[in-house]
Amino acid sequence: MSRLLVIGCGGVAQVAIRKCCQNSEVFTELCIASRTKSKCDALAQKLEGKTATKVTTAQVNADNVDEIISLIKSYKPDLVLNVALPYQDLAIMDACLACGVHYVDTANYEPEDTDDPEWRKIYEKRCKDLGFSAYFDYSWQWAYDQKFKDAGLTALLGTGFDPGVTSVFTAYAKKHYFDEIHTIDILDCNGGDHGYPFATNFNPEVNLREVSAPGSYWEDGHWVEVPAMSIKREYDFPQVGKKDMYLLHHEEIEALAKNIPGVKRIRFFMTFGQSYLTHMKCLENVGMLSTTPIDFNGQKIVPIQFLKALLPDPASLGPRTVGKTNIGCIFTGIKDGKEKTIFIYNVCDHQECYQEVESQAISYTTGVPAMIGTALVATGKWNTRGAHTTDEFDPDPYMEMLNKFGLPWVVDENPATVE
Repeated sequence: MSRLLVIGCGGVAQVAIRKCCQNSEVFTELCIASRTKSKCDALAQKLEGKTATKVTTAQVNADNVDEIISLIKSYKPDLVLNVALPYQDLAIMDACLACGVHYVDTANYEPEDTDDPEWRKIYEKRCKDLGFSAYFDYSWQWAYDQKFKDAGLTALLGTGFDPGVTSVFTAYAKKHYFDEIHTIDILDCNGGDHGYPFATNFNPEVNLREVSAPGSYWEDGHWVEVPAMSIKREYDFPQVGKKDMYLLHHEEIEALAKNIPGVKRIRFFMTFGQSYLTHMKCLENVGMLSTTPIDFNGQKIVPIQFLKALLPDPASLGPRTVGKTNIGCIFTGIKDGKEKTIFIYNVCDHQECYQEVESQAISYTTGVPAMIGTALVATGKWNTRGAHTTDEFDPDPYMEMLNKFGLPWVVDENPATVE
């Protein structure tokens, strides 16, 4: 039915591609494109004879709009799934607009070079006006809303797990469980163990920038920013147990604050072990998390990119990671005049994910929703034109597909809350 171009071939991309191939009724043809074509070819070879989807491969530099346009014109897809880096979102959106195809991604835009003067000027104004200092935000992509409307196209932003599923959980809670949602606590728990002293579960460059930044949350109509890792809570996660979690800034807060009327507070928490935090702080202290290029032996290197080359590839963690993840949202609010609290969550087992798609659960929980959001756009079930996040659509078909494609969810109507 649909011809899909997937840009990216990392850990999340490989899960999304495999799940698209499981959904061959929707995705009849698929092209895997990446800077490193050999990775695409290797995955295509693994899929050969195991899917009805016709799989081809291509090489593309996703930083180069003209290259992306050339590939889109050559392959002629119905839509593009961007599972490359957040740095490349705008280039791929520009190419989709130029070629008249729908666009889907899993994470909002952030710049690769945070010292760029033009970007910095806009960033510093946003920090002053809005009150949060994370490098990533939706303003850059929301600015494309009218362009996509005028072109009669849909840009689905952030259909991973968080953001993505957590926002769909919110839309589902609003539709079925609440007249008013007052607070949302998004909890991301990885109870897995990969056996390394230090490794990141997704792209180190993105992951380490995110968790070392100041935390922030939405309360009473404005942002509250706090020092990194300064707010800690313990929570007893179903099927995982008690874990320490820390408040972070996260992109779905920005979209939910805009789209959920009357919400009073939104927070995001992620679990971390002490070993991870100790390693990260040490690396930060010696400058290894910096995005500013330095001179080394006569050439320019970016410290965090060099660190990425030293750390284990997240795509290699699958065989050795054991344990489970628990990711979901605790909602409080009013239903029929009475106070109500629910926890909607998914539990995912690392080894079960590896047995199915050769991936650990972190990539799985992002890659499966990437396929689901793409399928809903491809089939026209989600067809609102413009640039939108997942909470702006009917949640029911997405929730049904989560159950069908490996991310079953639970609604707990008597959960513990976070103080």
